[in-house]
Amino acid sequence: MKILVMGDIHGQCHKIFNYLQKNDVDLIILTGDITHFGPPKLCGDILNSICAFNVPTFTIPGNCDPTGVYAEIEKSNAINIHNRSTVIKNIGICGFGGSNPTPFDTPLEFEEMEIYDELKKLMKQIENQEIKVLVTHAPPYNTKTDLIPSGDHVGSKSVRKIIEEFQPSLNLCGHIHEAVAIDKIGNTIIFNPGEASHGFAGIIDINEDGREIKISPQLINL
Repeated sequence: MKILVMGDIHGQCHKIFNYLQKNDVDLIILTGDITHFGPPKLCGDILNSICAFNVPTFTIPGNCDPTGVYAEIEKSNAINIHNRSTVIKNIGICGFGGSNPTPFDTPLEFEEMEIYDELKKLMKQIENQEIKVLVTHAPPYNTKTDLIPSGDHVGSKSVRKIIEEFQPSLNLCGHIHEAVAIDKIGNTIIFNPGEASHGFAGIIDINEDGREIKISPQLINL
């Protein structure tokens, strides 16, 4: 399976469309910030345009998406995985959008305790799947994926705690534009593909060779 991972679209889609016109993927996962503070309808328009390429598309909102995007995601042809889980073949996928609190009072922020409690429920729903994919907008704390230029780590401590406890196969995240990176917490691959609006994205190749499952993340330019 070939998965295209994108986050932080911020309303800028032309590079995404150009890529999808020229490349085949099996699944698309969006890690939030589809819009740049709205308007909500733009979210639905973007999602439907991506879904027009006939690739199953899963999404969560980001902290810069206003709460009105919930309804737009539900009305769109994309699949909303915010605070939900789903299973495709042997892959369990769950998601939680928004972010931990920021200094900027953005539209969609959650307290760490709520993030932890909801993610714990979701991870239990997919814990028996061979491959477990945790999709969050906020990256886990104290990794390469949450590092800002000042040297501070600003990711979610709850996301990190969940990863340490449940060890999903993958954590796909975004939010921190400058922290484009692949990292690990234990056996979990952490992947922040960067700002799709600037042409950054990621490909995850999942290959099964007998009993062995190989997960290969790669940063790409759209």
